[in-house]
Amino acid sequence: MSELELENRNFVAGEWCVPENGTGLPVVNPATKGHVGTLQVADAGLAGRAVAAAKAAFPGWAGLSGKERGAYLTKMAEAIRADMDRLVEIQRLNNAKPRQEAINDIADSADCIAYYADIAAALDGRQGEDAPYERDRVGTRFHYHPVGVAALILPWNFPFKICAWKLGPALAAGCTVVVKPSELTPFVENEWGRIAQQAGLPAGVLNIVHGTGDEVGAALVANPDVDKISFTGSTKVGSSIMASAAQDIKRVGLELGGKSSIIVFDDADIDTAARLVMEGIFYNCGQCCNATSRLLVQEGLRERLLERLREQAAELVVAGPENDAADMGPLMSQTQFDKVTGYFETAQSEGLAVVSGGAAHARSDGFFVQPTIYADVPQESRLWNEEIFGPVLAVRGFTTADDAVAQANACDYGLAATVVSQDLAQANDVAQRLEAGHVYVNTPVAIFPQTMWGGFKKSGLGRELGRWGLEGFLEPKAVTFAK
Repeated sequence: MSELELENRNFVAGEWCVPENGTGLPVVNPATKGHVGTLQVADAGLAGRAVAAAKAAFPGWAGLSGKERGAYLTKMAEAIRADMDRLVEIQRLNNAKPRQEAINDIADSADCIAYYADIAAALDGRQGEDAPYERDRVGTRFHYHPVGVAALILPWNFPFKICAWKLGPALAAGCTVVVKPSELTPFVENEWGRIAQQAGLPAGVLNIVHGTGDEVGAALVANPDVDKISFTGSTKVGSSIMASAAQDIKRVGLELGGKSSIIVFDDADIDTAARLVMEGIFYNCGQCCNATSRLLVQEGLRERLLERLREQAAELVVAGPENDAADMGPLMSQTQFDKVTGYFETAQSEGLAVVSGGAAHARSDGFFVQPTIYADVPQESRLWNEEIFGPVLAVRGFTTADDAVAQANACDYGLAATVVSQDLAQANDVAQRLEAGHVYVNTPVAIFPQTMWGGFKKSGLGRELGRWGLEGFLEPKAVTFAK
């Protein structure tokens, strides 16, 4: 795909550029381990130039009305939809997702940008709204100002989609941005520069710099002209970003790890339960922060459900993007492959009962592993407690709703959870007691831009999507005046 070679550069102040002191970094297709292009990596100097460009563009962009900014966002959403097929193919070449997963990612991104186009326009109506109190000689009005320059530091598992989650509200609020994609998935992220050009976005409003977190990411976090950091990734890296940002009291939004539970009661429809369990752990090869990687199943349904899961796991088509029938693709990198197969070794040393998988896939030309299920996993097991970020499901039983809630909440994370039961009163009661930012009842783990995303505990700070996503890029101001 020739476009990859043409647009593997950085995008600063409206122009594609190569850093003077940058280096070339090979980009690998995880389904073949072959190189698909060379990334021109930025250095700290180019990262600084990108921040300066965003800072220079900020007054003009922030000075537009929300309706005017929304019009740009509408054009961006239209550009995504018009080029859907091409974007899907670039994403698949870069991270080897099954076709339908890649289609979902790009379509969801367009929907998210379009949603924030409307939210931007609605922001105008909120400016100057009166505080709800009555005093004879005093009144207060609320105003909302953009935070400033925002650095968006992105993961590799849903690169284009998670960028939309951050970019949409940041631009709607009036912030200018510097995007730092993962070095593993740069090509589809670079399309945001082309989309910005097509939409006529003013130069410097959106900038893209590539590189490692240790150099480029760290340079953005430490830059005093960056006012907000929005990061999605591991809890460990999020903690270090938070510590660095504290030096300047930067605003920080963190969407971090998860070890989510799916709770299946005896009365659940077994077909529904099996489908939700399979989708919850094997979608995107389990490389989801919200993967329901812990199954708690009530004892009366346990054996039947495990047998159904064993059968369905055996039927999954594990393949690369050359096979449009693929159900599950490869892990993203050698590092991730080594991590996941290391957990297989841990499971063997702990003597865990294998229901399905537990090893690398027979196909060795990419980073493929088997869809894996372990039963009767002890509460002290690393596989029960640690985020694996791969297609590995740990299963335990439970007796009562109180037991299920206690086991699910005994966790360092609190991002998501699923409850499966035909007793909706019971399911909703359990949902209210779970320590998780988003709970699903009898439905897949789908994330819509009108809702919210984020978690309790070590799963992060703040919320993305919905009105909460916009609020994260705004500074509210109260003006109290004498009447």
